[in-house]
Amino acid sequence: QVQLVESGGGLVQAGGSLRLSCAASGRTFSRYAMGWFRQAPGKEREFVAAINWSGGSTYYADSVKGRFTISRDNAKNTVYLQMNSLKPEDAAVYYCAARLHLGSGGDYYRTRTWYEYWGQGTQVTVSS
Repeated sequence: QVQLVESGGGLVQAGGSLRLSCAASGRTFSRYAMGWFRQAPGKEREFVAAINWSGGSTYYADSVKGRFTISRDNAKNTVYLQMNSLKPEDAAVYYCAARLHLGSGGDYYRTRTWYEYWGQGTQVTVSS
């Protein structure tokens, strides 16, 4: 089992940047695929980005491609989401998710229900 704690959210102006972090407990973090999702008020939780266990494969939602970058540091048990050129529509609670998986991944990384563990979320607010 793994516990996830997100941090790094906050208030930023449109066009600005934030870096979210998700710290995981346990000694097997390197065996987990990791994902970031977000949920805005009144909307469903949606996929943002995902990364496989080694960091060799990454996946992005079309809405963030070219602006967001997911990465991981297995030595620090942490996955990151660098968010640049933020837009008001990026405002949401951002959640980190994990599932034990050794492989390159695929479209199922985009599916919320595929993940087994979730953090509590961190709020991102973007002012226009």
